[in-house]
Amino acid sequence: MKSNARQVGRILSRRQVLALFRAAGAALLVVCIPRTSNVAQAESSTDAAADSTTLPNCVVSPQQTEGPYFVDEKLNRSDVRSDPTDGSVKEGLPLQLTLRVSQVGNTGCTPLANATVDIWNCDALGVYSDVSDPSFNTVGQKFLRGYQLTDADGTVQFTTNYPGWYEGRTVHMHFKIRTDATSGQSYEFTSQLYFDDSITDQVDAQEPYASKGQRTLKNAGDGIYNNGGDQLLLALTETSDGYAATFNIGLNMDSTSDSDSSTLMPSGPQQGTAPNGNPPPGFAPDQMGQPST
Repeated sequence: MKSNARQVGRILSRRQVLALFRAAGAALLVVCIPRTSNVAQAESSTDAAADSTTLPNCVVSPQQTEGPYFVDEKLNRSDVRSDPTDGSVKEGLPLQLTLRVSQVGNTGCTPLANATVDIWNCDALGVYSDVSDPSFNTVGQKFLRGYQLTDADGTVQFTTNYPGWYEGRTVHMHFKIRTDATSGQSYEFTSQLYFDDSITDQVDAQEPYASKGQRTLKNAGDGIYNNGGDQLLLALTETSDGYAATFNIGLNMDSTSDSDSSTLMPSGPQQGTAPNGNPPPGFAPDQMGQPST
């Protein structure tokens, strides 16, 4: 990734999407497969009147904090469950995750090819790899981390494990999308994915998750989740040995767009280090201090 100027890609708001529909009309539906929006935002009366309008499936997700545990391991792999240092595989319920990335423009949305998509999450006991933390030290280990390049359809596929929990956060996982523009600018979008509490309760009743004990925080009590997490919930389906989910992500990478939803994000620590001890209870990214991961 180039070290020169970096600019974060942003998504379209509901109001902008509706305006896009008014401008592009039926042509937009040809480009993007429509779906009924589940975006939960305050709406004007004009937007409310258009509630029945379907939104393209590439406009779904808000940006959220990277957290302190991103490590750019540069591990190009689809199955992230193993630790390449010793070949060991983390125990847990397999999660087959498909991410479809699209670029949203004035004329519709198109697949974003050759973008780098990283994912990372904690294991069944709430432990991240390559992290120095007061309660564990996994520096040098690289389980449950990896990246893939999007194909011509803007798609990447991963096999990871259903995440466990730790104090101060609801169950979640992270993803980051990066791409180098021809102008030399690098666009970056970082967010988190969440899980239905009722499914997590079922998962936590099984080993190795059960050995961690009962979790202390659910989605509604997590301040980071409360900043758009309901738009980042995975629609899980059961598989023979775990779960699968597909999630659609739309990015507006136009540098001339309004800047209110596009802010420069820190690159994150190159070596995972927990800030100031144990992660604090989940809170909004705009609050003082480093948000928990």
